[in-house]
Amino acid sequence: MPDRAPQPVDRQLPTDEARDLISLVRDIAQREVAPRAAEEEDAGHFPREVFTLLSESGLLGLPYDSEYGGGDQPYEVYLQVLEELAAARLTVGLGVSVHSLSCHALANYGTKQQQVEYLPAMLGGGLLGAYCLSEPSSGSDAASLRTKAVRDGDHWVIDGTKAWITHGGIADFYTVMARTGEDGPRGISAFLVPGDAPGLSGAVPEKKMGMKGSPTAQVHFDGVRVPDERRLGEEGQGFAIALSALDSGRLGIAACAIGLAQAALDEAVAYATGRQQFGRPISDFQGLRFMLADMATQIEAGRALYLAAARLRDAGRPFAKQAAMAKLHCTDTAMKATIDAVQVLGGYGYTADFPVERYMREAKVLQIVEGTNQIQRMVIARHLAGPEAHRTG
Repeated sequence: MPDRAPQPVDRQLPTDEARDLISLVRDIAQREVAPRAAEEEDAGHFPREVFTLLSESGLLGLPYDSEYGGGDQPYEVYLQVLEELAAARLTVGLGVSVHSLSCHALANYGTKQQQVEYLPAMLGGGLLGAYCLSEPSSGSDAASLRTKAVRDGDHWVIDGTKAWITHGGIADFYTVMARTGEDGPRGISAFLVPGDAPGLSGAVPEKKMGMKGSPTAQVHFDGVRVPDERRLGEEGQGFAIALSALDSGRLGIAACAIGLAQAALDEAVAYATGRQQFGRPISDFQGLRFMLADMATQIEAGRALYLAAARLRDAGRPFAKQAAMAKLHCTDTAMKATIDAVQVLGGYGYTADFPVERYMREAKVLQIVEGTNQIQRMVIARHLAGPEAHRTG
């Protein structure tokens, strides 16, 4: 029924190279990602071949140093690449964001020797990463994690279980936060663990409402031995490393959310301009026109918000508050936009014949991952009013 093709987002890009990059991403998204998205999501198929193609195309290491196989792209460009991929299929956009998150600790806290040895394969060698912070009993309260790493000579022995791990069980490497010392945030260290390490295993993936093509699973560590040369940063620095990565990762989630919201808007506009009722397109009716206008406005606002935060990051300025704001606003926008898109399509929107019902199911997880939106509000409030006063007695 839709007879109006969506117009590409008019992007403000800093260089001709960035414009060429977006063109490449759009081509890959239209040829290799979008056509199979609905079928593969319904079947729960993870498109590993797409990630291999993205790696071969230099798209899995965009914000990192070209010395190690990265793309030397500023975050404001990298995030717009994520948005394009997520608009075609959230499993792919979010997967690239998680992979970048899993490379952050090594790229920013690893030694020169570690970076030379491991980063090229991670950024452009076809590998796929996962990020292991959450556990069954420590989600928002990540500093209470229980997975332990005990020193044994020049190795560490890791025991514990991580939960809600994107790419859990299929990743080639895991960036793992484990307790090496006292309780609380100062007793946590970071490790780079190979996916084929003896004692490491992935559980059966969770059965989810949406994003069925992206495996989310517990990862078990049963006496996993990791040499000390794979410890990232100093002992006890792991929680600070984790929070640093999450500030950047939240921008990735924000960009993915806007991509999903844009896809929903495009579908709603196409349907509304093609669907006839009472002798004219339903897009002629003011109530529906206002819905589309509100969707478009919130999407543009979200895009501007995540890009403003990215430009602060690129300039080396603090951006944690703005990252939390972007994650909060953009994911709430994605939820609202996808709900409204279903409403625009009416009964058809509730069927699997159109993608908006899938978009709505997928949008919900974005309000939860990498810090729930309640946590984002806490982060923002702390920047405004200082830490909360803890009651005693």
